Amino acid sequence: MSTTITRAGVEALDRLRPLWLVLHHHHQAVGGPALGPYVDDAASWAARRALYTGFLDRGGFAVLAERDGQLAGYAMVAVTPADETLMPDTWRTGNRVAEVETLVIDPGARGAGLGTALLDRIDEELAADGVEDVLIGALVTNTDAIRLYERRGFRPAWLYLLRLGGRDGA
Repeated sequence: MSTTITRAGVEALDRLRPLWLVLHHHHQAVGGPALGPYVDDAASWAARRALYTGFLDRGGFAVLAERDGQLAGYAMVAVTPADETLMPDTWRTGNRVAEVETLVIDPGARGAGLGTALLDRIDEELAADGVEDVLIGALVTNTDAIRLYERRGFRPAWLYLLRLGGRDGA
């Protein structure tokens, strides 16, 4: 199969919906009911699309993995001035910090190196833009993603704990 990795912007947003929902469902599967309550697909995509639009408007970017012309994965990267992150009071960073906000591969394309290819392209784009500091997150139960990120040099640094209301559907 022919694979291409390309940088994209706001013009690609609507193409991302099906894979975002794959990831939304994956979060539910690996998180289980203990990490719920979860929002429905429509609310999830509406919120995610708005978030992505904001990232792209402020200098972020997407990278798309396509196999034989079909979207097989993507990553969304936010680029933020360091003083707008949680980092300036703890770690020394450059002027801007990137966060890989989303990395998703279609289940039928997993294991073919697309996650690595997307991360390679992100590294290239950030290096060309002079951004050296990068964050990435994963649900603590998503051990496959964590292993991939650790192979790429990422190290655990922060852990969020949740206590959510709204379990009654309100």
